[in-house]
Amino acid sequence: MDIVREIALKTLYKIDKEEAYSNIALDENIKENKNKLDDRDIGFISEIVYGVTSWKLTIDEIIKKYSKLKLKKISPWILNILRMGIYQIVFLDKVPKSAAVNESVNLAKRYGHKGSSNFVNAILRKVEKKDYEAFFEIENPIERISKTTSMPVWMIEELLKENDIEKVEEICKASNIKPKVTIRINRLKTNKPELENCLKERDITFKEGDLEDFLILEKTKNIEQLDLFKQGYFTVQDEGAGLIAKVVDPKPNELVLDACSSPGGKTTYMAELMEDKGEIIAWDLHPHRVQLVEENAKRLNIHIIKTECQDAMVYKEEYKEKFDKILLDVPCLGIGVLKRKPDIKWKRKPEDIEEITQIQQKILDTCSKYLKAKGQMVYSTCSIFTEENDKVIEKFLEKNQNFEYTKIKMSKIENMDKIQLYQNEETDGFFICKLQKK
Repeated sequence: MDIVREIALKTLYKIDKEEAYSNIALDENIKENKNKLDDRDIGFISEIVYGVTSWKLTIDEIIKKYSKLKLKKISPWILNILRMGIYQIVFLDKVPKSAAVNESVNLAKRYGHKGSSNFVNAILRKVEKKDYEAFFEIENPIERISKTTSMPVWMIEELLKENDIEKVEEICKASNIKPKVTIRINRLKTNKPELENCLKERDITFKEGDLEDFLILEKTKNIEQLDLFKQGYFTVQDEGAGLIAKVVDPKPNELVLDACSSPGGKTTYMAELMEDKGEIIAWDLHPHRVQLVEENAKRLNIHIIKTECQDAMVYKEEYKEKFDKILLDVPCLGIGVLKRKPDIKWKRKPEDIEEITQIQQKILDTCSKYLKAKGQMVYSTCSIFTEENDKVIEKFLEKNQNFEYTKIKMSKIENMDKIQLYQNEETDGFFICKLQKK
């Protein structure tokens, strides 16, 4: 039995049936079997899990073409074996079709019965790359984009409210790009030339990021096992997330609130920008997530972060007009990070928009009361839906005349009220807006 494909199958089953997050389920299953796996095995398991999860809609359309059974009638184990086989045949040039078919049939024998393995064999032998290419001939643009990029129709329709069809197609294509590993240099422990030399000594190739404190690593696996990571010389962070902390522009000795801080990437970057002087109050709703912030701060040797288990929607009188700067990186639907968390596509529903925007509005209304006069507040999401971004801010400004946009001024960014990043090869999708209290 091919243990590598079996681990991938168990992970996909867990994502489907237990609604586990893909990255967490994958990490757990790899850790359980780490003594039996090498880096190449881990890479292949990750490729299969993320690939099948990303392309599920498209793959299921191919299954429907060849299966007389409806998808919901197929056992979850066999369905995921089919998905894995089709992903390898259609999207992975490095796997021979014969290997993909044979290994899938072997898995079906173990996780089904004789009829199951015959069923898998019959379907996979018919599947060709041209089954995917045929979707590009679909005339209806929404259906074509959905099936060629594996994006739910409702998400495409939501994006079309503010973008033309070409832009929407570009956004949907980008959701399937393999994300780069980007690291942020910990300026409290090292500097760019020193860290670059350390990476070269370990034969790790990299290139400069757009932001001064960032490097993009190439072909690096198990980055968090690296001694330099454990010693706090850098942290793994997307440049878009780093940009949010830069827009807050916290200064040494200021008092800053990060109201939705876990796991602490932006919190710790703000502390580094403040030279570990002043104080950052970091909140999160759940104790285990507060602990992640504390662990990150400890590894990076940061001392100014004070964590509290606190619901950002619940008003605390003691913090009224207390803070110089506030970061509200609010909970969102996460449509800007699909390339890292593809399972979001299948977990979210259209009705979630109203529910999440009410939470965002409540956090913004509550936390705005904690800002000093002339203080600045940054509102950000990792979403690209206008409902969660511009519309939330517009409603807030209508009700709060004592707030106004303040221009975002940075190198490469001209005076802007807000920034909307869409995911691409270099960054995730983010919305960033800066407000000032009059």
